[in-house]
Amino acid sequence: METFVQLVVNGLGKGAVYALLALGFVMIFKATEVVNFAHGSLVLVGGFFVYVLKDSIGWVPAALVGIVAAGLIALLIERVLMANARNADPNSLALLTIGVDVIITEEIVRRVGAAIPFIGDPYDSQPIHLGSITIFRTQAIALVVGAVLITAFFLAFRYSSWGVAMRAQAENKEAAALMGIRSSRVTATAWLVAGALAGVAVLFMATQDFSGAGLGRGTHAIALIAFPAAILGGLDSTAGAVVGGIVVGLTEALSAQYLSFEFSKSAVFIVMLIVLVIRPSGLFGTKELSRV
Repeated sequence: METFVQLVVNGLGKGAVYALLALGFVMIFKATEVVNFAHGSLVLVGGFFVYVLKDSIGWVPAALVGIVAAGLIALLIERVLMANARNADPNSLALLTIGVDVIITEEIVRRVGAAIPFIGDPYDSQPIHLGSITIFRTQAIALVVGAVLITAFFLAFRYSSWGVAMRAQAENKEAAALMGIRSSRVTATAWLVAGALAGVAVLFMATQDFSGAGLGRGTHAIALIAFPAAILGGLDSTAGAVVGGIVVGLTEALSAQYLSFEFSKSAVFIVMLIVLVIRPSGLFGTKELSRV
């Protein structure tokens, strides 16, 4: 029983990180109907700035710079590439993000070199012992941070003018424009927030506790597991992104323990496929994948 509780807590911590990333996928899709495959590279951007700056300015300032940098790079991608191709087919724009992802990822991997560092200095590899239960500090902090940020996001999404504009644009872009909502501003903000969330997520992902993968291709690959989380919950559902992230985190943690570590990543995609067979739009989504 102790093992199960430990796995659930650690799985919820991972799920909170995946939920932050999945929210990024969903926000951009709701604003533009484009699937952003460059999300994994935004994770590396945030981590790279932490890696470069933490020894000179301290971990906390470096983490803040990394979060801001990931958000600004996302905004730059939207302003320079996506905005100029706004009338292109969404599928073509999705392919464009794949190209951006390859360029950014390869450049960061080249700059980091063979180091593949871990960047969770304040909490990585420091377990919390509660009797016979051992909880990874990384996952515990990720769960708290994720809960706070997700709550703040939903409050902003529900009550702020940006949230109202985002929901209006997602519902009917033409009607929203007639009501004076500036589509470009809503879209730019969505990319900025999505990038910042990716910058937060990497603080937990590029650690020994999360996966043992440092800042490199391994972390980039793990970031893309958030895509099944977004699909599972529904690409146009913010609530679904959170639920999908939690489901993916628990699936990965439990299958790694009770089946095999090698199978845990496959288990995530198997769960996604089962859900999509039963409900093609995802658990909370309204748009089927065949229409995306």
